Amino acid sequence: MNQLQTLTQFAVRQRIRMMVNQYEVRAMLPDGSEGDLICFAQQKRLAFKEQVTLYTDDTKQYPVLGFKARQAIDLGATYDVTDHNGQPIGLFRKDFKQSLLRSTWHLEQPGLFTATGQERNQVLGILRRFIEAAQFIPYHFDFVAGQHPIFSVDKKWGLRDRYTVHVQDPNVDRRLVIAMAVALDALQGR
Repeated sequence: MNQLQTLTQFAVRQRIRMMVNQYEVRAMLPDGSEGDLICFAQQKRLAFKEQVTLYTDDTKQYPVLGFKARQAIDLGATYDVTDHNGQPIGLFRKDFKQSLLRSTWHLEQPGLFTATGQERNQVLGILRRFIEAAQFIPYHFDFVAGQHPIFSVDKKWGLRDRYTVHVQDPNVDRRLVIAMAVALDALQGR
């Protein structure tokens, strides 16, 4: 965990699979290339409540963390993020009302902050809601606590969903950041 906490950039890449969402989270090297695998995520199939578990690798033997919806069907659902022992790390929730025109999420790390993450470009956010083809346009989220930047997630162009995560706040739990970055892809259309 200590080494993970020192990282300031991650890459999140969706694997193309027919029946399940899978993601690789890798450290970003100083030259901008992808480094070692940090964790592997898989969205639980046909779950009554939305759930994603992140493992050390794709053998799925050792969980690292996960997030799960509190309610089965809720447009503004709250997701609890827990470590490998089920202990709380934080939570995030979609702001349904704000998200009608510009996707908005709230992220809480107990004892530290509540951050709000919004799409950087409101025009692209509106286009994405009304034009089906606009779903492939990259989007960018900035998470801030007041005026203090916490982290950002930038979607890259390509056939597969790829994201670069930049962490600005040294105190934010990287596991919480990783969970939110994966959720932005896995849950964004909900």
